[in-house]
Amino acid sequence: QVQLVQSGGGLVQAGESLRLSCTASGINFNAKSMGWYRQAPGEQRELVATISPRGATDYKGFVKGRFTVSRDDAKNTVYLQINKLKAEDTAVYFCNAGHHIGTYYYPDKSWGQGTQVTVSS
Repeated sequence: QVQLVQSGGGLVQAGESLRLSCTASGINFNAKSMGWYRQAPGEQRELVATISPRGATDYKGFVKGRFTVSRDDAKNTVYLQINKLKAEDTAVYFCNAGHHIGTYYYPDKSWGQGTQVTVSS
């Protein structure tokens, strides 16, 4: 069974930074693509960034260079670094294991528990 355990997040002021972590077990982590999603109240969960097993990254345009996804296969962990946080970044952030076909990301069924990021001004 896949388990994705998240950490990080919290309440921060606009302009500050956070690093979210997602540690996986029950999978061959180094063979998996990983995705980060976020969901704001009343909105659909949206894909934020992905990283392939080889470290290729893809970002949604709205992150505007402020987000960086990375992975540490030795720790079975994927990270999402968020810099210069804005109020509109406020959401619950989720990680997911999946795979790429070409550049399209397919999420698997297992999700992290979610971590709240709240940005105040």
